[in-house]
Amino acid sequence: MIISLRLPDEDAALFRKYAELNGMNLSEMIRQVVISRIEADFDLETYRKALEEYRKNPETVEITDDEN
Repeated sequence: MIISLRLPDEDAALFRKYAELNGMNLSEMIRQVVISRIEADFDLETYRKALEEYRKNPETVEITDDEN
């Protein structure tokens, strides 16, 4: 798939420099940043749901090492 992105020249230069500093081409850098953002949002939503469930039932379970 091809996606077109319009950017001011300053932003485009910043994106290119960031990609270069990290040893990536621009496409790979943008792909990784977008995936990272999606994962972070998913993690945040998972956390919020878990916190909501905990508040409804604040029972905790302790994990112990049975090999001692």
